[in-house]
Amino acid sequence: MSSDRPAGEAASPTTGDPAPREDATAPAPSPDHPEAPADPAPATAPRGQAERPGEREADEATADPDTTADQHPAPPAEAAREAEPTSETDAPPREAEPTSETDAQPREAGEASPEAESAAEATGGARVAAPSAGEAGAGGSTGGGKRSAAAEALAAAVRAVERGEADAASFFTSARGRSTATRPGGARPASPGHATPTPGDPQAATPHAAGPPGPAGGAPTAPLGGAGSGGAPASGPAPTATAGAPAAAGHGAGPSGVGSPAGGAGGARVSSAGGPAELDEIRQVLAAGGAPPHLAEQVVRALGEGAGPVLRDDPWQLLAVPGVRPEQADGFARALLGPDCSPGDERRSRALVTWLLERAALEGHTARESATLRDALAQHAVPDPDEALRDAVAEGVVLVFQDALETPGAAPAAEDDEAEQPVRVLLGLDRYALAEESLADGLARVINTFEPDAAADSAPGARPETDAAPESDAARESGAEPEAEAAGPAPDWEALADAAPSPSAAELVRAAAGHGLVTHSGGESARAEAVALVAAAHARGLRAYAAAHTDDGRRRLGAALADSGLPTALAVTVAGLLAGAEGPGRDADGAFRLDLLTVLDAPQLDVEAAAALVESLPDGVRLVLSGDPGVLWSAGAGRVFADVVAARACPQVVSRTPDPGPIGELVSGIGIGELSQVEAPGKEVVIVPVRDAGDAVHRTVQLVADSVPRAIGVPVPDIQVITVGHGGAVGTRALNAALKERLNPGPGRFGGFDPGDRVAYAVAPGRTVTGTVTTAEPDGLRLDCGGEDVLVPRARVADALRPGWAVTAHQAAGRRWPATVVVLPGDAGPLLTRAWVYTAFSRGERHLSVVHGAGPALPHAVAEVPAAERTTRLRALLRAQNATA
Repeated sequence: MSSDRPAGEAASPTTGDPAPREDATAPAPSPDHPEAPADPAPATAPRGQAERPGEREADEATADPDTTADQHPAPPAEAAREAEPTSETDAPPREAEPTSETDAQPREAGEASPEAESAAEATGGARVAAPSAGEAGAGGSTGGGKRSAAAEALAAAVRAVERGEADAASFFTSARGRSTATRPGGARPASPGHATPTPGDPQAATPHAAGPPGPAGGAPTAPLGGAGSGGAPASGPAPTATAGAPAAAGHGAGPSGVGSPAGGAGGARVSSAGGPAELDEIRQVLAAGGAPPHLAEQVVRALGEGAGPVLRDDPWQLLAVPGVRPEQADGFARALLGPDCSPGDERRSRALVTWLLERAALEGHTARESATLRDALAQHAVPDPDEALRDAVAEGVVLVFQDALETPGAAPAAEDDEAEQPVRVLLGLDRYALAEESLADGLARVINTFEPDAAADSAPGARPETDAAPESDAARESGAEPEAEAAGPAPDWEALADAAPSPSAAELVRAAAGHGLVTHSGGESARAEAVALVAAAHARGLRAYAAAHTDDGRRRLGAALADSGLPTALAVTVAGLLAGAEGPGRDADGAFRLDLLTVLDAPQLDVEAAAALVESLPDGVRLVLSGDPGVLWSAGAGRVFADVVAARACPQVVSRTPDPGPIGELVSGIGIGELSQVEAPGKEVVIVPVRDAGDAVHRTVQLVADSVPRAIGVPVPDIQVITVGHGGAVGTRALNAALKERLNPGPGRFGGFDPGDRVAYAVAPGRTVTGTVTTAEPDGLRLDCGGEDVLVPRARVADALRPGWAVTAHQAAGRRWPATVVVLPGDAGPLLTRAWVYTAFSRGERHLSVVHGAGPALPHAVAEVPAAERTTRLRALLRAQNATA
């Protein structure tokens, strides 16, 4: 591995020539034993540059979790300062940006990082009431061949979206009234090992005593709106991502609000513009409570029609507005209710429970343990957290579940074993309960309806058509004919496996030949094995497709398919497939017209996207979930790929094909917790040590603008900078400003952008595409995104478009560039995890430069900081189905 040279003569990382004196750095550390810079100055954002009110919320429409669970948000007074995504901890949306020393303060239990909160912003805060508990669990987990009631409801929702009768968000948030009755058993009947406690049982819902109550006066109040508050966006709310309809120029919107948990404090949420009279009424209520009147439109979007009376009767519903924090809602309630306001008010505790769970969803959790919620409520001065949780369950605000705890090394309990099995009590929102249970049911259906010797496998084109639904426009235009009759008999699966390009590819072909569901793990090279499977299935006459997470992944996948002699239209994105913009289209029942689907980048699937995808699959299909287990998890809630693997519900194929070259060797070591020095004779890997934040920015610009293009031969447009967060002195904002000044200076004539600017476009929460501004027109800005022409609507430019020379690792997940520059400033240590480093270092195809100021924090993160755990129920649901199968 190359590195810069002796102190006082920092060499150009690509040429070895001495750099100007001001670039001098300490001796280059080896990656596994880097030296910590002496007294590094924290890289913080200038205190004098306050953002506009609400800028933080609107800023991260990307919902990109680059600020991990390890990221610590600023206190309320700083809440509107920079923060971002969605978390970069391997666990959820989190790219939080360290904007000041206050970012290092511990976060309250159950509280999401500031970047995570921005994910809700991306949907404008709209939330529609999810189905009632009875509806969510209708039919339970059948595991049989027929769709459950939840599955049928989702299929009907898909058809309604395609006909234009409903928005894609209706997949999981159909507007049904909440039941106010007690709901024993949560969202579904108890299954073996998952008995559900009754809401009124204090031992069940709250097994431990509550902590001491907080101050009687409630939490301190922070001002709503104004610079430095987390209250209100100055330029209006972030747009709602409607992924059900195709987006411009081939970029399908994300499905059903994938990865975009919306803010809300309970109750039904519907999207409504609100008439002038209604907005005036809401402004009056806001003014009476001391809140900024310009929040009115967001209130309508969050609470729906009649928001004025609702807010007056229950002021804590203000927590439904993205960016509003509990202490601000408390101040608003005190102004409206006067002496009737108290920290123990049931309305307050219900709103807080929902707020805490929605913040947890932004960090990747689909449910939380009752003890965690109880502690968080106590920190928010709720006098009796136990009673607050019981009330929230009884009123249908949340659902309660019991998951059996597993003891490592213990034998599974027999069905007739009456011994009491330890359980954990979980509380969750019905939105995620429905998604996880629908996903578990759908996966069980895929497993149980598969028949290896079905007619579809006996000869090409033999699968009978049950409808006359047309293929999608994308499939027709490309001439893809996966069902075309082949001349002569189809080769059998064993012959196709023998002809596979590698032993791992052969193993994958054999596994898919005999099973409906298969998981496939591996690095970048393993993608060729998924392509080989699609080619084998196509040779059998099956309708086979491969889906990637990003448009860049789709293009690379399409190129690999073309090299195998297959149509590029067999490569799709998950979002485009769900939206109908890509792929084979749907049959009369709303199911995809395909026989085999390989989903690459499966770790990027959140639970709602996965549920929508699986519920759209036909009976008897083959589904392969393929991905690199070392990368960051999804921006949205859940950890679908990891849970399916851990549940051992299907065959698992682990690729033995290593990623080539020095970068592949380096990344493979990181995946097992080792940061080793690698030989890089062609300067494939270069370490550039830096002293402080200013030096880091200077060296990054030097690498992108001069060193890498000159010495490696990679042009500037093919170089991507990746850093740990958006804020701070070395975040994406600071780096993008410096790179624009050097590479494309200009006044920002068109919404802050100039032709030639590199940009990151948040198509939907958790889905960001990178491109270059080509021109401006009355309808918006025109981008070139990897050769595709994309129009960003004028109304979305301010909220969904950001400079893109530098991005976070979560934004980079699923993409590759010829060269990458990864920036690790001195204060990056708390944000680094093994998965973050693995993801960032593996984005470069030919070259990786590491601007390294993090000292020993880098090897420490690789060796000892795994991905933050997420609380989910999918693994337990799948195991329960296996036990009863």
